[in-house]
Amino acid sequence: MSSNRSLRRSDPPAEAVHDVLKNLPKTSRLDVRGGSTHYVLVLGSPWDDLVGIDLASGSMIRLRVPWTETNPPDLSAFDVVEATLAADPEIDDLAHPEAATVTRLPRLIGSLRGRGIKQLLSRVQAPLDGPLLGFRGPSAPFWEFNGTRPSTALVVPTRGPQLLRRHEDLSTWVRFGWERDDVWLRCEDSAASRALDAARREMLSGKELATALGFKPAYLLASLSRPYEGHCYKICIGMLPRF
Repeated sequence: MSSNRSLRRSDPPAEAVHDVLKNLPKTSRLDVRGGSTHYVLVLGSPWDDLVGIDLASGSMIRLRVPWTETNPPDLSAFDVVEATLAADPEIDDLAHPEAATVTRLPRLIGSLRGRGIKQLLSRVQAPLDGPLLGFRGPSAPFWEFNGTRPSTALVVPTRGPQLLRRHEDLSTWVRFGWERDDVWLRCEDSAASRALDAARREMLSGKELATALGFKPAYLLASLSRPYEGHCYKICIGMLPRF
């Protein structure tokens, strides 16, 4: 699928996203009934879940997408997709209360640009009212979650960020300040990893990071991973610009 990316992006007319927004009924709550159709502004799209903003309600949503090696994640930040939930959307995951399962790969409508994005992001920006994702430390046992804490957060760092490459396993990490906390998250944003590779650096920050990414990162999309050996881990799945 990724090899056909340019064809997919050229198919939708430029007005398609604006037509969707103009005709989309607004709701006060996220509707996750089986079979319901959602239009989602993509914020991050790794292998585990597509995370974005449901455009009808303005709420954060995680979509469990059946990506495969043949059809890997190929969506970019601020793409708008149409997704239909499965008959049983499996919305009982206590670690990921925003998550729902879709029937098939989301359909790309187009991309959203301009001031409309800023308004959407400001509504879901995580407040500085406690530890990131509701608990301290890098992970927590799966059995401790009860569905009351968010599993994704759009963060405006109070310091940083820095992008780093770890020697031991060549993994990519992002370091930033979150009020008084010094936060380190494994970074699953492929564009960020490619920026380190292209710069041939083990650490990027400030102007060098902005140059490597092509924008100054103003938002970080933090997310809770799926369980691994009984624990869910805090990760970063997106670095986003300011609008």
